[in-house]
Amino acid sequence: MLKQFQLYINRYNLLAEVDRLILALSGGIDSMVLADLLLKLKVQFVVAHCNFHLRSAESDGDEKFVREFAEKHGVQCFVKHFETVEYAEEQGISIEMAARDLRYAWFEELRQQLNYDKIAVAHHADDQAETFFINLLRGAGLRGLKGMQSKNGDIIRPLLWASREQIHQYAVKNQILWREDHTNAESVYLRNKIRNRLLPVFDELQPEARQGLYKSLEHLSAENELYRVLLNEKLSHIVEDQDGALVIARRNDEAIQPELSKSFRLNLDCFTALSTTQSEQLLFEWLRQYGFNTDQCRFIFEAMETGIGNKYCSPTHQLVIGRNELQLSEIKPVEDAEIQIEIGKGEIISPIHLCFSQIEKSSDFVIDKSSDVALLDADKIQFPLTLRHWRHGDRFHPLGMKGSKLLSDFFVDQKFTEAQKQSVFLLVSAENEILWVVGYRIDDRFKITNATKSIFVCRLES
Repeated sequence: MLKQFQLYINRYNLLAEVDRLILALSGGIDSMVLADLLLKLKVQFVVAHCNFHLRSAESDGDEKFVREFAEKHGVQCFVKHFETVEYAEEQGISIEMAARDLRYAWFEELRQQLNYDKIAVAHHADDQAETFFINLLRGAGLRGLKGMQSKNGDIIRPLLWASREQIHQYAVKNQILWREDHTNAESVYLRNKIRNRLLPVFDELQPEARQGLYKSLEHLSAENELYRVLLNEKLSHIVEDQDGALVIARRNDEAIQPELSKSFRLNLDCFTALSTTQSEQLLFEWLRQYGFNTDQCRFIFEAMETGIGNKYCSPTHQLVIGRNELQLSEIKPVEDAEIQIEIGKGEIISPIHLCFSQIEKSSDFVIDKSSDVALLDADKIQFPLTLRHWRHGDRFHPLGMKGSKLLSDFFVDQKFTEAQKQSVFLLVSAENEILWVVGYRIDDRFKITNATKSIFVCRLES
């Protein structure tokens, strides 16, 4: 196996003799085998271990095991502790995705801090097969189905050629110790379901089924590389870079020659030899770099004939269908303005026109249900108030709900575009409680009740 390991590194030029390496060491069998192989090749490396605190005492046991391994072999060890569950809730993502984001961000931060060259992770051929099926179920194209790369920037995967069985045999033969993660046997996450349920059935279909799958994945990876080269060549003919905003001419306006400074212009000749589906795919390949997804590109493509004025937003850009072009502009983040409001000032004009007052509740008082007005129980509010934009992790109790909700989830429920999320303001108490998502919803805890005596009125003026 050591010989195959060396051949794979040489074939894909994963390591140079002078490279200094950070090894992601979890303590599991895969990373421990990778550590053993690197030691035998006398590669200079340090160890990086993530404690995600997901398995109580087992997580701490993994950390202790890794530290002892590093000390035994005279290897420097770096450990990072993460509050993974809290991060996942704040970002509105799965635990798996949270752990992935946290560890890769820290690995890169550590690499830059140490001025090291590469980061080695212990993904292997079975991980690759599992990733293929995950992406297949998600409707991925060639880029997703090709799986992980042996080298992706500063990340290298020197074990991507080896199966789980080969790694296990090597570990047993060489008496390598490792920590067993009991959650790998649980079919809770999608990856585990594929590993424990789907792939065993796949093995039953015919002998050497996995070897055939591994070869197919290698072919997909090679074909994707060729596709990208040819695609970039095609895109270079489509776009004329004039240093500025993007304007793509509509495909049916052959005579258009817009006099637009600082723009990109689509060369319509590039579409003449393409079918409708090929043209749509080419549009997607161009727009995906600006954050647009497959469904959005399909809607844009279908609306190019009749949807003049339609707007579409990615996390970073806004596209508008013009009469003769598609106009793409960057969504510039709004500065996180914070304005304190004090009783008696009367109104806030910048950055939005906000008027407020305080009145005593009368017996004939009628609640104004307009979304531009917030009526709040003044006695429950801690002043001074602050007007600001939303931040990741913000929570409030939407009117009519007993529990709390992440503001990011509220945005999803309300079908906010990225531009709306960037521009919305929050009225926040001195205790950092969200009183009002301005123009949309107040917090249920501060609503008017029968016990309310004094009402704080906040009105958004157009």
